Amino acid sequence: MPLTLVAQGRRKIPIGLELYSVRQDLAKDLPATVRAVAKMGYEGVEFFSPYFQWTPDYAKEVRKLLDELGIRCYSTHNSPRAFEGDGVERAIELNKILGSEFVIMASAGKVESLDGWKKVAETLNRAAERMRPAGLRAGFHNHQVEFRPLEGVRPIEVLAKNTGQDITLQLDVGTCLEAGGDPVKWIEQNPGRITSIHCKDWSPDPNKGYHVLFGEGAAPWRQIFDAAERVGGVQYYLIEQEGSAYPPLETVERCLANFRKLRG
Repeated sequence: MPLTLVAQGRRKIPIGLELYSVRQDLAKDLPATVRAVAKMGYEGVEFFSPYFQWTPDYAKEVRKLLDELGIRCYSTHNSPRAFEGDGVERAIELNKILGSEFVIMASAGKVESLDGWKKVAETLNRAAERMRPAGLRAGFHNHQVEFRPLEGVRPIEVLAKNTGQDITLQLDVGTCLEAGGDPVKWIEQNPGRITSIHCKDWSPDPNKGYHVLFGEGAAPWRQIFDAAERVGGVQYYLIEQEGSAYPPLETVERCLANFRKLRG
């Protein structure tokens, strides 16, 4: 399907990069990689789990770099550890330094029952209560498993029903699609809670899967953007790519170009 330009006059929504997309480069040289991403035109980033091991002093160095480049850290991806015990305080400290607003649970790990998913919801609620006074919001990022029925119910529905309205439901479009979910319908069913979206495409072609570039897979991006901005409450978009035929940095640059053609 060819990329088509969207109509002009839409509200400006910033576009960032989930840095997992360039994880090998980031591990080798974080400052150079972040500089390269900013030079491409990304307006912000989302750091993922290794950031949790940073010292506060190193986090301050990273924040200084972001400020110099004129980009933001919108959110971070975290293991469940960041939502329990003293992990919450560590998450608060590091995210406040980075200027992040959202602390996202990237995965709940292995959860085998609906009661288990209700416990995940309880964990998110408790953490949110502790994060809220610091000006931070908790959130959850889906993979395929949350959109696949368990005991006749999709776990993502359990999470949405049993968490507070200010807990963001960060939508990973690609995994939602692969699991048979309808991303547009899901956004419309959860007004105000889809504050960020992982713009990851997916193709049903087994030879392509997640290795298609943004805008070149099966996702109905124009309808997704419309729903996200009309009812979802989206505050920022994030490109995420698991790999492609191109090197990682070239991949995310191509994805950004495609995003601009589709979204403007």
